[in-house]
Amino acid sequence: MKFRIGYRTLKTALGTAISIIIAQYFGFENYVSAGILTILCIQVTKKRSLQASWHRFLACIIALAFSAVFFEGIAYHPLVIGLLLLFFIPTVVMFKAKEGVVTSSVIIMHIYSAEKVTGELLLNELGIITIGIGVALIMNLYMPSVDNKLEEYQRGIEAHFKKIFSEIALYLKNQDSSWDGRELTETARLIEKAKALAIQDVENHFLRDENLYYQYFKIREKQFEIIERVLPSITSIPKHVEQANIVAEFIESLSKGIHPGNTVLIYLEKLMRMKTEFENMELPKTREEFEARAALLHFVNEMEQFLLLKRSFKGLKTGEDKSEAAVTN
Repeated sequence: MKFRIGYRTLKTALGTAISIIIAQYFGFENYVSAGILTILCIQVTKKRSLQASWHRFLACIIALAFSAVFFEGIAYHPLVIGLLLLFFIPTVVMFKAKEGVVTSSVIIMHIYSAEKVTGELLLNELGIITIGIGVALIMNLYMPSVDNKLEEYQRGIEAHFKKIFSEIALYLKNQDSSWDGRELTETARLIEKAKALAIQDVENHFLRDENLYYQYFKIREKQFEIIERVLPSITSIPKHVEQANIVAEFIESLSKGIHPGNTVLIYLEKLMRMKTEFENMELPKTREEFEARAALLHFVNEMEQFLLLKRSFKGLKTGEDKSEAAVTN
């Protein structure tokens, strides 16, 4: 496995050191706990970091209150720690801050070790909490852009779509079945990874619920489902018929149109003309011809749905074309 230091690792290392330095500079006791808080609060995205920080801050405040009540009200004894946790953990879970249980437990131990709750001790713990969480939030303000990676996924998926359509056209023309189909599994893998990265990009923008790349990959996922659904019917056509060549030419043309550019309506018009042409042809003379033409018509109808999925999409700005462009079929 290749050794690699990522930006999150760098932020965690730097943030932890800064937290400890600041807490030590201001003379806080147990200052290393500020570094622990920073480690726990630096997350993959800004939204997750903010959520983690809030959960840990809330849990720590609850821990301070519970510690004062249980230790001062009962005793500073290991059994009291168990009793405190018995009530503390469900309370934190009720406030939807369970991520902060471990962190706040450290605060509880600090107070237990001090054996006395004082204003100075509470301020010390609040200072550690604020520094640790605050540094983590500041470090997470910067998130590198993932646009280049998203565009790379886009190009990869489109290239696989082109290959799949080319192989379908080749099979329709001469029933060539030498294709190993590896693009199918690779496309599924790329779509999943691309969607995950697009969601991560959304979580790095507080005022964004969804982005165009995520919409794009969701549409490609639905289109891919159509492709997977129709492949068995295409490969089981019992007889080569004239209509297969016509559909093959359309699919070849379609494969060339998978690129940034608004050409969906053009291909829908071609498809409608092709369906009209089929309707005006002579009726099938044999059962095999009927089944072949029925399978082809089913495939054409599915391709219509394939195209309609993209018709209302706003479009993407890519590195090749930064103007507003709707991604085609």
